[in-house]
Amino acid sequence: MKTRATLALLAAAALAACSKAPVAPADSGEVHMHHAHAPHGGTVLKLGDDAYHIELVLNPATGTLQAFVLDDELEDFVRSSSPSIEITAHAGGAYRDLVLVAVANPVTGETAGDTSLFEASADWLKVTPEFDGVVKSVTVRGATFNAVAFNFPKGNGAAP
Repeated sequence: MKTRATLALLAAAALAACSKAPVAPADSGEVHMHHAHAPHGGTVLKLGDDAYHIELVLNPATGTLQAFVLDDELEDFVRSSSPSIEITAHAGGAYRDLVLVAVANPVTGETAGDTSLFEASADWLKVTPEFDGVVKSVTVRGATFNAVAFNFPKGNGAAP
């Protein structure tokens, strides 16, 4: 009888142990890196110390460049108060200015001056798959980022 009770107790303990989530090891001092990915498959630009990001997405068929303002993990859209994002691009030996204007979206309630999407079109974007650029200035949640240099399509060192 004592053996049966002992076996039942051991079986119950084993079942309880199996149903629990594994215990996380104590802090080993290892750095766990989060590898975020561009949600639209575009080029990622980090702003500041990765506080925010801009994802640039080019549609070469239409010559349209979109800029999505995203959070530090590239997961959530972040609205910007900037009415536009100005980029100076250098390609083919020439400098070109792009003004990506704020895009309103009545479905999400985003308006010019309170949106996460900016857009510009230019004929030269139809035939220019790579260029060096500088975001002149963009304001996100009260923080202004100036002279953000990048390469398109490589980005500026942010996670792919």
